Amino acid sequence: MGFPASLASEDLNRCFQLMQEAVGVRRHFDLLMWLQGDMQRYLPHEIMVAAWGDFHLGLVYHDIVSALPGVRTQHASSETLTPLLKGLFERWAAFGKKPYTLDAGESGFLMEDGGIKCALGGALKEMRSSIVHGISDERGRHDCLYVIFSTQPALDTPLSKGALEVLLPYIDTALRQVAHLPHQRGKNGADKGEPLVAPAEAPAEENGDEYGLSAREREIMDWVRMGKTNHEIGSILDISAFTVKNHLQRIFKKLGVFNRTQAVTRFEKIPANGRI
Repeated sequence: MGFPASLASEDLNRCFQLMQEAVGVRRHFDLLMWLQGDMQRYLPHEIMVAAWGDFHLGLVYHDIVSALPGVRTQHASSETLTPLLKGLFERWAAFGKKPYTLDAGESGFLMEDGGIKCALGGALKEMRSSIVHGISDERGRHDCLYVIFSTQPALDTPLSKGALEVLLPYIDTALRQVAHLPHQRGKNGADKGEPLVAPAEAPAEENGDEYGLSAREREIMDWVRMGKTNHEIGSILDISAFTVKNHLQRIFKKLGVFNRTQAVTRFEKIPANGRI
C-alpha cells in the first residue's frame, strides 16, 4: 500500500522533497523540525514515540519527539514504557508487521492505562487517533517500532496507513542519523531513559575486561560463543533458563549490544585474560 496514484504532481514533488530532507537530519532539533514540516501534511501528529532494540528480551530504548511542553524522552520512565512498547511490538508482529491503529476513547489511549505519570501520560489523554508500524532488522535484530499520536481522527484511515508505510523508512533513516541523548549512552547501569535489566552482581574482579563482566557472565558468554541455548546453558551451570536470560540482559547492556551475535563478536575482542 502507498500513496494513491491520483496525487497531484505538486503533492508528489512535495513528498519527494520530504524524503530528500530526511538525509540532512543530524540533530534531535532537526528531526523535530522535519516532522513538524511537510510531514504533517501526510501524517498529522503531535507525538511520535520511537523504540528500538531487542523487544523479545525487553532490551528497548526509546525517543519521544514532540513539540508539546514537557513531552520529552528524559521525562518518560523506561520502567513504564518498555512493557507497553514490547506489547505493541508483539501485536504489530501478530498483525503481519502491517500498520495498525490503537483504540481511543474519551479518556485516551491504552498506553494511558500503564500508569504513565509524566507529561506524556497527560498528553495522551488529548489524542484522538494513533497508528503503529515498525521496521524489522533481519540481519542485526535491531528492530524499530514507531507509535504516532494525533489530536485529529485522520490517522485511522487506509490513506494514513499507506502514507506511513511509504514514509517510515525515511523517518527511520532520519532517526538513525541522530546521536543518542547523553542519558542513553550509559554502558553500565540502567540510566533513566534506558531499558531496565536484572540487578547487577558484585563488581567484577580485575580481569583485563574493559566491560566489567563478572566471572559468571564470562562463563555464560563462553557457552553462548559455542552456540548453546539458554536452556542448555542453564542445565550445564545448574541454573534456570530464566536466570541465564537475566544474565544475558545484563551482559548485552554492559557490551552495548542487542543480540547474541553482536555480543559474541564483541566478547571475542576481549583479551584472553579477560575471559575464562
